[in-house]
Amino acid sequence: MSTFDNREESFEKRFVHEQELQFRAEARRNKLFGLWAAEKLGKSGAEAEAYADALVAAEASAGAAELVFAKVKADFEAAGVAQSDHQIRRTLDELLEAAKAEVKAG
Repeated sequence: MSTFDNREESFEKRFVHEQELQFRAEARRNKLFGLWAAEKLGKSGAEAEAYADALVAAEASAGAAELVFAKVKADFEAAGVAQSDHQIRRTLDELLEAAKAEVKAG
């Protein structure tokens, strides 16, 4: 194997690893976001966990972040929870950073 082939393989492995970490971080973010939203909706215990798990399941689809945002926004509107789009998106962003740190920490 040439040096070029070794470098290419190394880059491919790193790319796959980074994609896996990103997927895990986004799934973790959705779980944390779901628990946050469930609390705002007055859910607790198993009901809150089920709500959060439903958001984690959305991660497998394309445009998952927008699906998660839209679901929570609609649920907030239906329940009369006052949260602006900016507040919801800011929470999503903050929780993604926290989730990335958790995933990297193991």
